[in-house]
Amino acid sequence: MCYRTTLLVFLTTGARCLSDLPYRLNVGAALFNRDGLVFIGRRADLAKQPGAWQMPQGGIDPGENPRDAVLRELAEETGITKAEIIAEHPDWIDYDLPAHLIGAVLGGRFRGQRQRWFALRFLGQDSDIDLEADAHPEFVAWRWVPLAELPALAVPFKRATYERLATDFAPFAVPQIAG
Repeated sequence: MCYRTTLLVFLTTGARCLSDLPYRLNVGAALFNRDGLVFIGRRADLAKQPGAWQMPQGGIDPGENPRDAVLRELAEETGITKAEIIAEHPDWIDYDLPAHLIGAVLGGRFRGQRQRWFALRFLGQDSDIDLEADAHPEFVAWRWVPLAELPALAVPFKRATYERLATDFAPFAVPQIAG
């Protein structure tokens, strides 16, 4: 079945159907602190809307491997450089944008994102977090939350991804024993 694209999407990409548009390759960071809580940020462009919270994520540059990309994106969006990768999700996880956003976000060239997610351990202090580390901040606020709360805080089209991550990354959402 072909769901027609908008005239704007057709003119900019040549795609007649939404299924003709590719997914944008992307990485995501589930960053866990010593208490087993996960970092979320309130998106700057959606700050006044419910569901504006998300984990750090971003595109993979040409020639960049996903492990390097997730550390780069984490530093760009949060200023965090004191983190280690503790797990890589075995699957690429796709999400589709809702129809009203196709052509309006992601440069109008993608139907959604294909993401590789990583669990990371935060090795720094909260004072190391700097949402203005990049010239174009992604987030306007941040907090640590229980992993199970993520789906309810996300925009609807990302909830299935966050539900899956809440299950698959649950083993990392435990307090670290000092020692």
